Amino acid sequence: MSTRQIHIFISHAWAYSQHYEILEKWIFQESWSVGQASLDFRDYSIPRTNPIHNISSTQALQEAIFNQIARSHVVVIPSGMYASHSKWIQKEIDGAKAYNKPILAVNPWGQERKSGVVLSNAKAGVGWNKQPLINAIWNLYFETNP
Repeated sequence: MSTRQIHIFISHAWAYSQHYEILEKWIFQESWSVGQASLDFRDYSIPRTNPIHNISSTQALQEAIFNQIARSHVVVIPSGMYASHSKWIQKEIDGAKAYNKPILAVNPWGQERKSGVVLSNAKAGVGWNKQPLINAIWNLYFETNP
């Protein structure tokens, strides 16, 4: 059985970090495999507890975020409406596009209203469910890393 190391950047507004925390638990705190491949997910996100959060310069924060995105294989973005009003989530979308990283939109808890900016930039989208989330991450990763 081969192991695939997959770097994931989970986007989030720090004010709405509960979505990040659930996605982080689902992706990184469980063992996953697809067919004969064991999946080794690595977290390239920037949670509230990361010292990057305390960077005083907007430019330095953007560079730190872009650096994490550049090293990721897939960018996961919850598609809650708050994402439409977050300048940082827009910057993360810009970073994903600049580094040609696929975006996976995840609809938190089946919310009916979704962020158009996230959906229009996403390569794929899933509901709030672990297995479809993992399958979509794998598919996006495998498209660019066969």
